[in-house]
Amino acid sequence: MRVVVEMLSRWGHYMAGVTWIGLLYYFNFVQTPAFAEMDGGHRNGAIDKIVPRALWWFRFAALFTFLTGVVILFADPKFDNDMAYFKTAPGISIFTGILLGTVMLLNVWGIIWPNQKKVIASAQGVLAGREADPAAAAAARRGACASRTNVMLSIPLLFFMGAASHLAGQRFGGLVENRMAYYLVLLVIVVVAEGIALSAPPVGDAKAKLWIDNHRNTIISGFVVWAVLYGAMELLFDKV
Repeated sequence: MRVVVEMLSRWGHYMAGVTWIGLLYYFNFVQTPAFAEMDGGHRNGAIDKIVPRALWWFRFAALFTFLTGVVILFADPKFDNDMAYFKTAPGISIFTGILLGTVMLLNVWGIIWPNQKKVIASAQGVLAGREADPAAAAAARRGACASRTNVMLSIPLLFFMGAASHLAGQRFGGLVENRMAYYLVLLVIVVVAEGIALSAPPVGDAKAKLWIDNHRNTIISGFVVWAVLYGAMELLFDKV
């Protein structure tokens, strides 16, 4: 029965994850630039009709991805041995994905969704003949900063989730003695990225130019984060 639960949870994890990340890329690479080219009336109409539906699937896909991941941790036998697996390269790779995914989930539910609710309410109010909410623009900016940060983090997230099964165990061997140094690098990256996202720097600010203002920079920054983390593995972990 346990193996069935594990397989079903992995299946759900993959489907929910594809939905979550797919919608994340849609929002950042399709919807945001398209909305920027629309006049106010068309944009408010699109926000009213499209955004609430897309955000429903987005946030619950994120939640279901997280919950199925938790089930996998309980169902997969390799996690039984007093967390010893997380002292190996595959376990550290999985933990990297878990941490990045958890941060992204918190961004979805703690920053993106609360701020997008204000944007949606303002657009719906305008369509109903009321004045726009003056706080909507700042709310949109806060949500956008968190969303772009999630795009950046998703690039190393997807690599390290896959690397746990398809690279780490073959490339690195045994217990990782220098794992705390790697975790320190990972923690610094997450804290700096979240600090910038939470500050919601204005358009044109030096920090915003790193990955928030331009989706090309977002993608480049994601690969830079991946390179730093994987470089830390190559430097700190013993090779097979």
